[in-house]
Amino acid sequence: MDRDQLRPPLDPAALRDGLVGSGLPWRRLDVVAETGSTNADLIAQAAGGTDIDGSVLLADYQNAGRGRHGRHWSAPPRAQIALSVGVDGTSVPRSGWGWLPLATGVAVVDALDAVAGVTAGLKWPNDVVVDGGKLAGILAEVAAPKPVIVLGLGLNVTLTADEAPDPAATSLLMLESSATDRNTLARRILRELATRIDAWRTAGGADPALVADYQRHSLTLGSRVQATLPGDRDVIGLAQAIDETGRLCVDTGGQTVAISAADITHLRPSV
Repeated sequence: MDRDQLRPPLDPAALRDGLVGSGLPWRRLDVVAETGSTNADLIAQAAGGTDIDGSVLLADYQNAGRGRHGRHWSAPPRAQIALSVGVDGTSVPRSGWGWLPLATGVAVVDALDAVAGVTAGLKWPNDVVVDGGKLAGILAEVAAPKPVIVLGLGLNVTLTADEAPDPAATSLLMLESSATDRNTLARRILRELATRIDAWRTAGGADPALVADYQRHSLTLGSRVQATLPGDRDVIGLAQAIDETGRLCVDTGGQTVAISAADITHLRPSV
């Protein structure tokens, strides 16, 4: 099968069926052939006065995909699931917002297990990892000044090794999974994510099930890590816990440092 056959366009009607509408998990779902960034598009909609809570935007191709710290990433058309959703955070204290991207990671891991039979783990704060390779990344942004969070996901589906922008990247195809139907994968991710968002809102932050599930899926907790903070300051120690705001708590041996943003490297125990 050639790459074009492996990569049919997304089917909006199939994606909306049973997911979008009154009494269903999402209010609106749109698919575009190409855009710069689905996150940027939803944020722009919110800035223009559109209520984006419950909105889903998917793109067959992102030509200016965004990652943390302003990084850019790209993949060939239709080789990824690139989606963003809008979440109204009004009912949840801002101190609990940090758990929303973590909940998204749990939803993705659960969906991959259910649909693809792939066992993935979570590297704090937002990488979905399989066998040391990054399968997906998550970016949460606030559509300020409104209390609306935009959650973005990029999941590598049929990306090949020669197309990968980073040697650390992997994809479902590279993992030899037969579950490469992006419609099926996206539908399950959106269903799992809607369930996690509802629980997050009800609890006003991290509910006990989310905390337990995140701990179970975490590759970072219990590991010795190097956290590179903004300004290139390093914190090295044992990743002990995730606090109530979603920060990673690292025991350096002399103190416990709560980290809200950093690049995390998992170290060998002897380091």
